[in-house]
Amino acid sequence: MTSQEIRQHFLDYFSSKYHHILPSAPIIIKYDPSLMFVNAGMNPFKEYFIGKKKVIYTNIASIQKCLRVSGKHNDLEDVGKDSYHHTMFEMLGNWSFGYCIKRQTINWAWELLTAVYKIPIDNIYVTIFAGSNKEGISIDGGSQFFWENFLKKERIISCKKEHNFWEMSNLGPCGPCSEIHVDLRSHKEKKNKSGNELVNKGHPQVIELWNLVFMEFFRQFDGNLEELSERHVDTGIGFERLCRILQHKDSNYDTDIFSTLIRKVEELSNKIYGFNPYTDIAIRVVVDHIRAISFAIADGQNPSNAGAGYVIRRILRRAVSYGYRFLFQREAFLCQLIEILVKEMGIHFTELKIQNKLIKEKIFMEESFFFKTINKGLKRLENIIQETKVKKQKSIAGIKIFELFDTFGFPMDLSRLLATENALVIDEVGFKRELKLQRDRSRNASTFQTDDWTIIKETNSIEDFVVYDKLSLYVHLSKYRRVKKNRSIYYHIVFTTTPFYKETEQVGDKGVIENEKEKISIIDTKKENRIFLHIANSIPQSPEKAFQATVNKFRRKSIEKNHSATHLLHYAISIILNDVTKTDSYARQDSLRVDFLYPKKLTFHHIQNIEGVVQEMIYQDLPLKESISLPNSIDKDSEKVRSIRFGPIVELCRGLHIKSTREIGSFKIISEHYVGSGIRRIEAITSKFAIKFLNKTQESYQIIIEEMNRSSNPIKSIQIMRQDNKIYLSKIEALILKEIQRLKTAWVLKAKYHNHYILICEKTSLDVRGLKTIALALRIQNTEIIIIIGSVFDEFICVAISDKLIDIYGVSAFKILKKVSTMIHCENDNKGLSMTKVKTISKLTEALKLVHSWNETDFYL
Repeated sequence: MTSQEIRQHFLDYFSSKYHHILPSAPIIIKYDPSLMFVNAGMNPFKEYFIGKKKVIYTNIASIQKCLRVSGKHNDLEDVGKDSYHHTMFEMLGNWSFGYCIKRQTINWAWELLTAVYKIPIDNIYVTIFAGSNKEGISIDGGSQFFWENFLKKERIISCKKEHNFWEMSNLGPCGPCSEIHVDLRSHKEKKNKSGNELVNKGHPQVIELWNLVFMEFFRQFDGNLEELSERHVDTGIGFERLCRILQHKDSNYDTDIFSTLIRKVEELSNKIYGFNPYTDIAIRVVVDHIRAISFAIADGQNPSNAGAGYVIRRILRRAVSYGYRFLFQREAFLCQLIEILVKEMGIHFTELKIQNKLIKEKIFMEESFFFKTINKGLKRLENIIQETKVKKQKSIAGIKIFELFDTFGFPMDLSRLLATENALVIDEVGFKRELKLQRDRSRNASTFQTDDWTIIKETNSIEDFVVYDKLSLYVHLSKYRRVKKNRSIYYHIVFTTTPFYKETEQVGDKGVIENEKEKISIIDTKKENRIFLHIANSIPQSPEKAFQATVNKFRRKSIEKNHSATHLLHYAISIILNDVTKTDSYARQDSLRVDFLYPKKLTFHHIQNIEGVVQEMIYQDLPLKESISLPNSIDKDSEKVRSIRFGPIVELCRGLHIKSTREIGSFKIISEHYVGSGIRRIEAITSKFAIKFLNKTQESYQIIIEEMNRSSNPIKSIQIMRQDNKIYLSKIEALILKEIQRLKTAWVLKAKYHNHYILICEKTSLDVRGLKTIALALRIQNTEIIIIIGSVFDEFICVAISDKLIDIYGVSAFKILKKVSTMIHCENDNKGLSMTKVKTISKLTEALKLVHSWNETDFYL
């Protein structure tokens, strides 16, 4: 049975049992601040289990994409080392909301496994909750009774709370669960030892397959359990494990989920899976991680330096590192696996097909960039290993491995593997300490404290943005909370309804709320967990009163123009550059930007042509056309999907737009540049801001003409001036070099000769570049020299030491510089040459005078 058939049989079965079949929710969670990724099949239904929302369907089934790479459920460093850990996995699940019928749930599970999937009865064991005297809960006799309809008593195992009582968290719904385990051992092994002795014992061939959770209780703040009035069922099968069982394989990676990807990696690397343990680990890492990376990008999370994006970047770099070290890949290779992944998984997960091009482009850019640094990382690690061996130490300092991780993105587990190859261990306590210190520094750099909500009026969790054309209406406060960020204090206010629009791909609205007694400014509008947060520096003195909420209409209009212009600009970029992929866009009151994947700088003609396409659509006065539909979701309050059209442009967008393109008026591109990871950015302005810009440009042009003595060809005049300037600069450079040679000779003649070194301590009018040039030249020219020179021109001081003095006597330029200038802020830690700026020339003079008073031992710090 193929993996495609296994998926389809599951969906068909539960559809026949009157379950509503839902597509997988995105793997990236945007509405729950406690999670970055969906890490369990029930995550998308969390608010229904805790009673915050009402569902449309009482019975649901789905195949949910999950990712376990952060927080408590973090499998990342285990992936590849065994045959069953994964970052991304699929969870086949069925749910019942509002009622809990154990007999029906157990019957369905049994019928699917034995009648549909044909798993032999003799291979199946189940566990039930044994009860808890401490919690005051008796044994789950209902589950035991219903399982006895199918299995002998010796195959039904009672287990303690740690295995068979499921809890979402320290607070919320929970209840007993019944797990189904499958024994994959040979007949001979089964005869020697019963499977019931190996359940939950970590045996690689006696594995948990399906967990049936019966949510009957609610864990309260004080830790006590309260029976739920509405009970639920939450079940989940690990898809990869199910395929292994049904396809009779020894490992998840031997199934057809991974086999075609493994063959492609074998082809790219000229390696064979199954012959070398290190190669096998690397191949498993690659074929697992490419799935996680691709699904994350398809669902809207690009690799980046923060949050969920940073996790995805870590996964990608881990895959590249293993490919580089053990599969000898020296250029982008992960992107070559995408076509196979799309072919294998795109049938069920159509988002892979839709985002195929974007996924390949993003992964290629990320790989290409990382390949430039990974070789440096490996060389640095090899040097660290060599230094450790020379010192006859058995442990590598944690701080060194952390620096490797932080600077080069080098995966910790790969460092550990290479250390083990060299009979070394890593000081992991030290590594974790440095990692914690870094996180603390980041946290302290932007301290953020949020108080609990003060409830004024109970409302639905989703706030209603009333209409797109009303800029003022009466509102009541629903709730508010105080927020402290660094030293600033402000407030989040939620209204029962609102005319303010939140920040999305455009800046949030500003405005005021007022009544006859008070007036509060709304300084921004954002969205969190699907409610609109109105940000204010204060709260009303009488929050229970009604207020007139009014949006700043002039600001709103400018935002609408700029946001609409982002659609026109994206279309124009695609026309001129041949269907490029947009990665982001943002509209402010005074400007807009569009980010897109493109491998090289745009020419002046590209910019002109893009501008021309946008301007033509503005002149055509294209009207806005909209259509709205509901997504396929269990949530009746889900945000509506809104399609907008301006002539040939059709895009999904929930933002605010003008009624026709002519309202944009003028359009001008003011910047085009590279922002990283293969992404380029075009920034533009519209309307009155474009007119002001053009007027300012015209004014600047007139000033240039005046400066050029009203030249008939100012461009030619500037070119001549630049050429003359180049000649003058080269002459100045020659004079500086001549001065450097003169000073070198003079200073060596004036130098103070000591037993073990020569000291040069002087001032010069050379700039900092000349200072460094002369110091390096003297350092190379003399094997036993200490140079301390200062620039009165740039107010810099420089210390240089020859290598011999560093190696034999341990003299350090950095330490001398710190001793000379205790009041000078110095960060350049270099034994051979260090420089820093002084506060005043008088401080420079003091420092040099101090050196002249030293004796020989003062330099040997």
